[in-house]
Amino acid sequence: MYKSILSNINFPEDLRKIKKEKLPFLAKELREFIIDIVATKEGHLGASLGVVELTIAIHYIFNTPVDKLIWDVGHQAYGHKILTGRKSVFKTNRQLGGISGFPKIEESEYDSFGTGHSSTSISAILGMAVASKLKGETNKHHIAVIGDASIASGMAFEGLNHAGVTDANVLIILNDNAIGIDPSVGALKKYLTNVKKGTAKDENIFECLNFEYSGPINGHNIFAIIEELNRLKSIQGPKLLHVITTKGKGLKQAEENQVTYHAPGKFDKTTGDLVKTKNDNLSPKYQDVFGFTILELAKKNQKIIGITPAMPTGSSLKYMMQEIPERAFDVGIAEQHAVTMASAMAKEGLIPFCNVYSTFLQRAYDQVIHDVALQNLPVIFCLDRAGLVGQDGATHHGVYDIAYLRCVPNLIIFAPMNAIELRNILYTAQLGLPHPIAIRYPRGRAPEKVWKKPFEKIIVGKSQKLKKGTKIAMLSVGHLGNRIQSILNDLNQPKEIGHYNMRFIKPLDFKELSSIFMEYETIITLEDGCINGGFGSAILEFANENGFKNPIKIFGVPDAFLEHGTVDELHKLSKIDSQSLKEYLNALLYKA
Repeated sequence: MYKSILSNINFPEDLRKIKKEKLPFLAKELREFIIDIVATKEGHLGASLGVVELTIAIHYIFNTPVDKLIWDVGHQAYGHKILTGRKSVFKTNRQLGGISGFPKIEESEYDSFGTGHSSTSISAILGMAVASKLKGETNKHHIAVIGDASIASGMAFEGLNHAGVTDANVLIILNDNAIGIDPSVGALKKYLTNVKKGTAKDENIFECLNFEYSGPINGHNIFAIIEELNRLKSIQGPKLLHVITTKGKGLKQAEENQVTYHAPGKFDKTTGDLVKTKNDNLSPKYQDVFGFTILELAKKNQKIIGITPAMPTGSSLKYMMQEIPERAFDVGIAEQHAVTMASAMAKEGLIPFCNVYSTFLQRAYDQVIHDVALQNLPVIFCLDRAGLVGQDGATHHGVYDIAYLRCVPNLIIFAPMNAIELRNILYTAQLGLPHPIAIRYPRGRAPEKVWKKPFEKIIVGKSQKLKKGTKIAMLSVGHLGNRIQSILNDLNQPKEIGHYNMRFIKPLDFKELSSIFMEYETIITLEDGCINGGFGSAILEFANENGFKNPIKIFGVPDAFLEHGTVDELHKLSKIDSQSLKEYLNALLYKA
């Protein structure tokens, strides 16, 4: 009878007691464990399946957590978590109150550095290696695992550039599977492909940067990995091990459809088939409204360009890339490059739509200010995943964009309440605007099923009165405005409450706001973004500057990093859920 190996492993010290010959069996068990739980609990599947042997080998050879290990991004760290004390709670992965889907220093001493955004691992591990040297810890090892998509990012090269002129005891493991969330792109990808095929030019790019290079080796041959890691332990200075893996290894469908099975949702753990959901009569995803609309507009307007930093599927720019590839660009994990490239295209008379997740635009903040806004170039930023995004947690919530963009001169900020408004603002922007614009919309579905209506131009800075009231004015921006509409229906449309879809966070509709403050006693604002510096703050500033004394209540995301959970759970924690709003309105109505 087969005796489980994984059941007796709770920490790497248990792993190191196992005979080397048994490790392939452990790898099989670990894969099955990941598949069993992710099949029902959801999460990032393919990346973790691809590094099972590598994960086991690293913890088998190195003395973690004394030796430092950083997983770039962290999509691939599930096996690491299971082997480092979190096996019994892995079923809570990405759930409210459970463990994070990414490495997190507060969660475990084995998570040497928190990750979630790409390409930070080399800089971080170099910092730790230099710190160890300064503290006299000469025998400590420092390992970073980074994928071929992440290593092409500018920040990764900044780290490589510095590490190559140090004697820091650093090992960079390049996990080369030719795919990130979408297939890897760019000249470096072609170079690595040539290295794997033995057709690369004589000079090795990593050796030219002063790294001791070894590989490429088969990342699923655990004995070969262990042998090479053992050898590299004795070599001082910066080293790079090139490992070839298959994303989704061990689940046939995940190997064959690596984009879908990066984070597949629920699936049958035996067959790999995705669990079918009822898609009949569902309203469209905001990302698809963007994707189909920009394609429709681009077919008529030859100046339209689409740009995304490595998110063609997630942003739905893939539709334009498939039909008009010469005008749609995936630039890889390079947000800074994407923004400056877009600004230069705008300078030359093109109409660039730069589609970036809200949380990732943070990585190009200087370029937004210096290259776009300062020069007043009309780049159209389409900020997908704005607001609370759910199980990916604090590293991915797009709740800061209003605050970090609102202070930038020359920048228009718009939040559509529904698919039709998103469609119309995209149409309006490509007609020509005097300033750059940021259009923020959430992850998830828009409220209406029928949305492909004739375009209508939106007047910049103009809000929309949805319901007239007498005492309480509800001011909303974005998708959450639909919540107010349903609440008012539940309250039988009380005459005291008015509702205004403000739409533009910048510039505000000063004329309408002046009327609102004069006509209503109490003002309530609602946004899916941080309270500090957000839309509500803009309304407070307006009231202060114009001498209005009305009570103002702001509903938004609190001044704290919210962790992972469903969007509904996180809205409830932030008290921007329907029940919290309804209770507050009822209290006001009763008081009135």
